[in-house]
Amino acid sequence: MSVPTARALAIGLTAGIVGGLFGVGGGIIVVPGLVLWLGFTQHRASGTSVATIIASAGAALIAFALDGSVDWSAAPAITLGAIFGAALGARLLHRIPARNLTRAFSLLLFVAALRMILA
Repeated sequence: MSVPTARALAIGLTAGIVGGLFGVGGGIIVVPGLVLWLGFTQHRASGTSVATIIASAGAALIAFALDGSVDWSAAPAITLGAIFGAALGARLLHRIPARNLTRAFSLLLFVAALRMILA
């Protein structure tokens, strides 16, 4: 699949800015961007998003760590849980039809947005 470089860069830049501001970006920005703007399937978008997380999270981690904004006592346990959760989620991903996966992802984003608005 040939990907328009300018669009891919725009998705990455947006995800990086949102990630730096709010601590999220990969799933919330990259996945919809890949699906809606570049025509990826939900499955390929999820995998591609995960492939970009290490670099973007590393860059943000450096900035947050230099600013003293990392709770190093909580990070190891969260990381351990995330490693196992991500492996399980990646295995389950291919058992879920793309349409159901898209709906579940949309519902998750909607509920998160609603909770944040009402908080």
